[in-house]
Amino acid sequence: MKIDGKTRVCGLIGNPVEHTLSPLIHNTLADRMGHSLVYVPFPVGTGRVADAVAGADALGILGLNVTVPYKSEVTAYLKEIDPLARDIGAVNTLVRTDGGYKGYNTDMEGLYRAMQSEGLTIRGERIILLGAGGAARAVAYLCAVKGADRVYMLNRTLSKAEEVAAEVNGRVGRQVIVPMHTGDYTMIPDGKYLAIQGTSVGLAPNADDVVIADDAFYAKVHTGFDLIYSPWETKFMRLARASGAKAYNGLKMLLYQGVIAYELWNGVYISDEDALAVYETLCKQIGQA
Repeated sequence: MKIDGKTRVCGLIGNPVEHTLSPLIHNTLADRMGHSLVYVPFPVGTGRVADAVAGADALGILGLNVTVPYKSEVTAYLKEIDPLARDIGAVNTLVRTDGGYKGYNTDMEGLYRAMQSEGLTIRGERIILLGAGGAARAVAYLCAVKGADRVYMLNRTLSKAEEVAAEVNGRVGRQVIVPMHTGDYTMIPDGKYLAIQGTSVGLAPNADDVVIADDAFYAKVHTGFDLIYSPWETKFMRLARASGAKAYNGLKMLLYQGVIAYELWNGVYISDEDALAVYETLCKQIGQA
């Protein structure tokens, strides 16, 4: 791609950012779409988020992604926040507008599109959700909004799950999230469930860690979806597959959250063909082609 005076800049702020695959997603999309756009990571130190947002605005940067640990902190420095991001309580995408940036959350819509690409649905589904942290909280909200029948939220600290359940149930106006202690998974009614692994357990290099190891738990699972993509196959996924379930990792969620951000910045729609071409590039990058 030719870089000239009309080239637009997007990027990622967080700490750390050196490991990110986001430049590969966005620069590949720019090449495929014929856009003069470059995407680069910007490491932002503790206490410098306000400076980073103001500096990006002053420099005319088209858009930013936001990663840990700033997804909540950044909201204080935005001109406007999309209602979905406000309800979730986290922003991962900034779109430049007159007078400042508007914040969005594309993580959960990214997860939804990733699920759709695998033929999965949420409406009417019975779901087991592992975790009650930031990612799991957002997943709980997504499931409630998209019409899940019931979501059993399992967490080691029951009070945290109860807090999230009360908040999400209150926002959607129905009792869809059921908080439970992780050790009480045997009390989940018999049946087959979509299980979503929303904790950091199993993240590389701790690939042999898992929240629940009991085969009886995985006998309840028809599909396992782990938000982690490194390692490529987590122990959660291995145990799910061993029980006869399908299992997917979080790489397509990473892909589609980036695709949606790119669409917001450029006012375009990315086709499934283009998205899957980027997915193949990501797989090659991490040695899974």
